[in-house]
Amino acid sequence: MTISISFSLVFFNLCLNKYIPSHNASAIVFSKSNPSYPSLYRAYMRNSRFSTNSTPKPAVIITPLEESHVSAAVICTQKVGFHLKVRGGGHDYEGFSYVSDEPFFMLDMFNMRSISVDIANEMAWVQAGATLGELYYNIWQRSNVHGFPAGVCPTVGAAGHISGAGYGNLLRKYGVSADQVVDAKIVDVNGKILNRQAMGEDLFWAIRGGGAASFGVVLAYKVKLVSVPETVTVFRVERFLGDNDTTDIAFKWQSVAPATDKNLFMRMILQAMPRNNRTTLRVTIKALYLGDADGVVALLGNEFPELHLTKEQCIEMRWIDSILWWANFEVGTPLTKLLDREANYAFFLKRKSDYVQTPIPRDGLEQLWEKIIELRHVGMGLNPYGGRMSEIKPTEIALPHRAGNLYKIQYGINWEEPGDEADMDYRSRARKLHKFMTQFVSKNPRRAYLNYRDIDIGTTKSWSYEEGKVYGESYYNGNYDRLVDVKTATDPNNFFRNAQSIPPRSSKTT
Repeated sequence: MTISISFSLVFFNLCLNKYIPSHNASAIVFSKSNPSYPSLYRAYMRNSRFSTNSTPKPAVIITPLEESHVSAAVICTQKVGFHLKVRGGGHDYEGFSYVSDEPFFMLDMFNMRSISVDIANEMAWVQAGATLGELYYNIWQRSNVHGFPAGVCPTVGAAGHISGAGYGNLLRKYGVSADQVVDAKIVDVNGKILNRQAMGEDLFWAIRGGGAASFGVVLAYKVKLVSVPETVTVFRVERFLGDNDTTDIAFKWQSVAPATDKNLFMRMILQAMPRNNRTTLRVTIKALYLGDADGVVALLGNEFPELHLTKEQCIEMRWIDSILWWANFEVGTPLTKLLDREANYAFFLKRKSDYVQTPIPRDGLEQLWEKIIELRHVGMGLNPYGGRMSEIKPTEIALPHRAGNLYKIQYGINWEEPGDEADMDYRSRARKLHKFMTQFVSKNPRRAYLNYRDIDIGTTKSWSYEEGKVYGESYYNGNYDRLVDVKTATDPNNFFRNAQSIPPRSSKTT
């Protein structure tokens, strides 16, 4: 096997040199014998579960510097019979962008990070290797009244985030990140670089919410910027189980948060916490309001008096500063922190997701409190929908989760102990809480959010339509069939694939 890999790498480099004649192709290819390989591999690995000695690793890491390098990598990887993984920010929860059971190469896009902001036309081109923090910073450099609706973690890669829909605390006002995409550039299975016109509307539809990894390699997205006020307001309110109004607040949040003013996004976080020498439950309401403190205090005084929000609990700031606040940095943190990629920062983690369409009753919440305290370590982030999300048709882009959903749940558990025993223990806790929630969440199918990848939903080995349907309907609901049709038309031999990718109708996996 080692000899065959060595020969493959020789032919791969020869092939690259053919397609990149004016450059030294070897400068962007790092084999396992290269001293830089280990640091490159680890740099954007965000989940330590996939950093073990037994984790399958790429035969080479390719670090393209320009678009032609990506085209060449796609063509030449196929010629030598390897699989290709594409990594951006590395936040794929299940490691699909840098782990495979098949012999594979990894295309690491971190060098392709240019961002071009056009304030006059309220647009920006964002290359695949850029992070959300870099995008926000570049927008702020040119305007303090423009923003972009995307995630609250600055180190997330832009292309993966947008291709899987991408949401953040502007979702109720403007929808998801993919709703703002007006053009894109992608390398298809033939190595061709296609823009929106060249790729056609079906593929353009699919790579907005359907995950681009099934269809090609996204080079860049062109996105619409959105308006934000000069002053926004953030607040955080906490209650503990045992406080008289904790359950009342959590229950009322379910009806207020999805229905209130579009300018207000209130996330509710549920966590087991130590207090007074015992484990209890903490309920946190964390919010962004596109307006001043007086406005949000008046709004919630009318709609959510149980919260007892006061102006003293609110902090007014610029929208760009709110990005850092939401990422749990201290007020006053320099904006250059948004440019910190935090390479080599990772921990063990597991994530799962759900959608809730009817409020959980009070007795159900009380049972949930007991379960969270029993399991400990597993937290829940409840993110309200409504607003703009209820106005966009579920077929407008590949993301189907729109009207009818009150909120989305992210289940999260992190740990520091290495080893299989800890891995099984912590992941089982997340599964138990997810199983408990079955009675309260969407059904037929039980829906899930693509960017919260979860292999527990199902995986495929044959890439058949029926195998793909198991997870496909959870992630895409009624849009699964159209995505299969797009896959069949654009990549019929299934070169671009992973354990939860969209299958072609008749797979001839290469």
